[in-house]
Amino acid sequence: MDDDFERLVRDGEQADLSGWDFSWFEGRASEERPPWGYAARMGERLGRATASLDIQTGGGEVLATATRFPATAVATESWPPNLTRATELLHPRGVVVVSDPDEPPLPFADAAFDLVTSRHPATIWWDEIARVLQPGGTYFAQHVGPGSAFELIEFFLGPQPQARSTRDPDLECRAARAAGLEIVDLRTARLRMEINDVGAVVHLLRKLVWWVPGFTVEAHRDRLYDFHRLVTTAGPFVAHSTRHLIEARTT
Repeated sequence: MDDDFERLVRDGEQADLSGWDFSWFEGRASEERPPWGYAARMGERLGRATASLDIQTGGGEVLATATRFPATAVATESWPPNLTRATELLHPRGVVVVSDPDEPPLPFADAAFDLVTSRHPATIWWDEIARVLQPGGTYFAQHVGPGSAFELIEFFLGPQPQARSTRDPDLECRAARAAGLEIVDLRTARLRMEINDVGAVVHLLRKLVWWVPGFTVEAHRDRLYDFHRLVTTAGPFVAHSTRHLIEARTT
């Protein structure tokens, strides 16, 4: 295998995995952004809240874009490297970061918050969200939608017809209603992704471990080289992400 392939793979293997800052991908991969501007809308709601909870905050990068926080502001995260980064970023802003395994129950009292937010939660426990929200409280989030980046995932795993149907926004709304929440707004988007080199793929699959479970460079070296040859001869690999903005309210 050629030297350029080996160099790019090393780049991807050595990239820092902590947090959700994707600036490393500049020039290597790009993704169209949803039209609704989640971070700005989240910030507006935080400015009006009295007590807020951000679930699965990652490294806290998105939450930290807010200009104002309520007097009580909490974020949860499960992965230790992200906990460290989120604490460093959010504590100076007055946000308490709590270690939580992303499984029920949330470590908070009933009706503790008037705003719960989340960007790209891996798991969504609607009963717990409803429980910690005050009457009239709001859940505001951007979720990953169905079939997101599956062109890339299926390049490595082959067809995944059943997995493509998960994260359906209509099913999520149904589950939210069953937990006692009223859906106020739902918007969806399909967004273009371009991946320019195999190093970006290595970093993505190391970081987003649920895309290709058990991914390692050695186990997938042949397919990685196929990808390298494809993009060096045909140009960027095109995939599509899906997102939905969801706002729900307790009654």
